[in-house]
Amino acid sequence: MNSETALPGGIARPTSLVGHFEMRFSSTPRGARLARRLAGQRLDAWGIPYDCDAHHALTLIVAELAANAVRHGRVPGRDFHLSLARDARAVRIEVTDTRTEGVPVVATPTDLHDTGRGLLLVEHLADRWDWHPRQGGPGKTVWAEYVLPSAGG
Repeated sequence: MNSETALPGGIARPTSLVGHFEMRFSSTPRGARLARRLAGQRLDAWGIPYDCDAHHALTLIVAELAANAVRHGRVPGRDFHLSLARDARAVRIEVTDTRTEGVPVVATPTDLHDTGRGLLLVEHLADRWDWHPRQGGPGKTVWAEYVLPSAGG
C-alpha cells in the first residue's frame, strides 16, 4: 500500500497526518493577519510551541504566502485558501488564490525598495517550495514544506 497521494505536478503528499487545518480567508490584509494568527495557534496545538525556531519560521512562511495572495492574487469578491498539514517529519503550507496570471517568482529586490522580499524569505526558510495551477478552477496554489527538527519542535 502506498503511503503518499500525488498532487498536481507529481508532487507527493504523505497521508499519515498528525494534523490538518484548512480555511478560507478574505483577500484583505485583515484576512492575511488572521491566517497567520490561526496558523500559529494550530502549530502550537500540534506540538510546535510559540517560542521555537520552527514556529517562527512556519508562521513567517504563512504570513508571506498569505500576503502575496492578498497583494498579487486578489480577485475582488474572492477569498484565498490556507491549508496546513503536519506529519511526523514536516509541515506543508498551501495558499491558493483565484488569479491565474502572475506566476510566483523570487525577485531580486534592490536596496531602494521596501517590498519584494517575501518569496526570498520563503525560499530561505522552507526546505522546498513551488506552485501549481489551482485544481478545479482558475488560480494557483503556492506551497512550501518545512522539515521539522528531529527533536520535534
